[in-house]
Amino acid sequence: MKGRTVPDPMIAMPRPAITAYPLLPGRVHEVSGPGAVAFVLRAARQAGADLLWVREDWQADMLHPLGFAGFDPARLVMAMTGDQKDTLAVAEEALRDGAVAMVALEITAPLSLTAGRRLQLAARAGGTTGLCLIPEGMGSNAAETRWHCAPVFDPGDSTLQCWRLIKNKSGTLGSWHVRWDAETGRVAVVPPAGDRPGAEDMPD
Repeated sequence: MKGRTVPDPMIAMPRPAITAYPLLPGRVHEVSGPGAVAFVLRAARQAGADLLWVREDWQADMLHPLGFAGFDPARLVMAMTGDQKDTLAVAEEALRDGAVAMVALEITAPLSLTAGRRLQLAARAGGTTGLCLIPEGMGSNAAETRWHCAPVFDPGDSTLQCWRLIKNKSGTLGSWHVRWDAETGRVAVVPPAGDRPGAEDMPD
């Protein structure tokens, strides 16, 4: 007598969609946390978008090339500015122009409501997606969505992250464990570590 086949819950169970992702085009969104850079790159690659990245030249931390693995460097343009005022000016012009599909800008000081609204108006005019990388606890009331992203330790998958949607003008909030599927170039939702097959056998 053949043993009963137990379906793999990773395959058999439907995986929930991520609320507000892919990101709504023509809007400016915000992301914070240690996984923010990966979030931007995954959003850009999944959208097949050319990406303008704007940051201030005084920042000591550098964007590590390994973090861009799998992202076509021909699709990335870096713009260095002297201060946040210049960053906002460059980003606003690029959002309105629409020459690139996505603009990422690193925010180092609180954004006024006026500045946030200007970015939103520019994004709508150009049909461009904007992503502000913000320090934790900071954000603009004008943002369409706000995300917090952090890596989740998994010895078998270095791409695993926890994404939390903490602001959403158009719907509900939520939290998801996600991994990057390099073959499809898309983000896949996976169960939290404690809910995966064999989790009871994992050492503490």
